Amino acid sequence: MNRRFLASLVLGLGMAGTSALTGALTPGVKLAQDQAPFQLETMIPQRFGAWQLDPSVVPLTPDPEQQGMLKKLYDQTLSRTYIDAAGRRVMLSIAYGGDQSKALQLHLPEVCYVAQGFQLVGDGAGSLATHYGALPVKRLVARQGQRNEPITYWITIGDKATRSGIEQKLRRLAYGLSGEIPDGMLVRVSSIAVDDVRAYALQDQFVAALLASLDAPSRARLIGASEPVPAGQGSGSAGQQPMQRKVQQDPQQQAQQTTEQTAR
Repeated sequence: MNRRFLASLVLGLGMAGTSALTGALTPGVKLAQDQAPFQLETMIPQRFGAWQLDPSVVPLTPDPEQQGMLKKLYDQTLSRTYIDAAGRRVMLSIAYGGDQSKALQLHLPEVCYVAQGFQLVGDGAGSLATHYGALPVKRLVARQGQRNEPITYWITIGDKATRSGIEQKLRRLAYGLSGEIPDGMLVRVSSIAVDDVRAYALQDQFVAALLASLDAPSRARLIGASEPVPAGQGSGSAGQQPMQRKVQQDPQQQAQQTTEQTAR
């Protein structure tokens, strides 16, 4: 057999195999299609715990160009400010997208705030302890002039909460290998404060009260669940030492959380 013909044959078979494998691994089933419909505006209460809606303050909103892009990225968004009896305010922003494939990824606060002229002066990973399991979060500090805004956020890909970056990419890859396209939600809480540590502690209290006010299916959408919320289906608190910049979770605390989760 002619060597040139043999080489062409091997190359052709290799390309055909690669094409078939790529097609087999390309996700095609959207998980959102099998889940119960919901609306963020009604799912998130305007009053819960010690908090109530404060319509006088609007959280940071993207510029018109970003707004247009976000409409393509997300199916739903929610931006609110809440206030407690002591006059302390926490801003809540949630964005939901039914398709979190590689072509449609969550728009991260690191990008959004910098695009609005903020400087990121703090960036770290943490774990927010809740009665529903440890919540992996990112802690940021954005600053613009005299405005200092500590930020806590997390991402839910499919049925599991994760941090942005490699963890987020691995979650999408795992779904992609199974032929599924997961939905995604980005939950961000922030407050304008000089003391970052106290701000994080206040945000943790806010998240605890919010989670306690939701029913199980709604809470699963925010922080993930062991199983996806099935179509047709529709309290606690959190405590954690506030995470300072670049601080990681205490191994002893992590071990204790693992033990508690196993006991459940």
